[in-house]
Amino acid sequence: MTESAATAQQLPRGRHGLPRETVIAAQRDRILLAMAEAMAENGYVGTPVAAVIKRAGVSRETFYEQFRSKEDCFEAAYERAVELMLTGIFTITGDFGDETMTERIERVLGGYLDALAAEPAYARVFLVEVYAVGPEAITRRTQLQETFVAIVADILEADTEEQRFACQTLVAALSAMVTNRIAIGDVDGVRALREPLLDLVRRSGQLFGGLPLDD
Repeated sequence: MTESAATAQQLPRGRHGLPRETVIAAQRDRILLAMAEAMAENGYVGTPVAAVIKRAGVSRETFYEQFRSKEDCFEAAYERAVELMLTGIFTITGDFGDETMTERIERVLGGYLDALAAEPAYARVFLVEVYAVGPEAITRRTQLQETFVAIVADILEADTEEQRFACQTLVAALSAMVTNRIAIGDVDGVRALREPLLDLVRRSGQLFGGLPLDD
């Protein structure tokens, strides 16, 4: 559970003297988490607004004050999932220091897997349920995957078209593997990808970029 969602669930009932902005933000966090968790159980199509409202513990009026429709709520939940994924990755990439190329790619790929495993409901929104919503959401997911490709290619110093294509293939394969595991609720399986994936990259040499075999 995210820190914001946990805070939202701890709001006291009745008169509490909290600023309206705090209450609205907490309600929004509860609704988004409820949307993600409900879809993890029943899928996008099988999740009515009523189920989200019940799980979030808010009124129908409160839901529609925040969101125009179920699709609008999903889009917001998807953006929250993206935020969680990218925040973790960008936090890692902004603090490399004097680490070697191997150490950097290990941290980024490992951080991505850890982020998915830590938030399985949001990971399902990000990886699985997006396909039930429509082309705009799928396009957004594709764009984010290319962002991750760019991060990997930059770390591995992929200078040629062939090396960049190899990076795209690596990320696409990783995406397919984690999507399958998240779809069946295999969080441990997501974490288990870490070592074989990193071993593959370590043994790749210059296939993906400038990574020496003995780095």
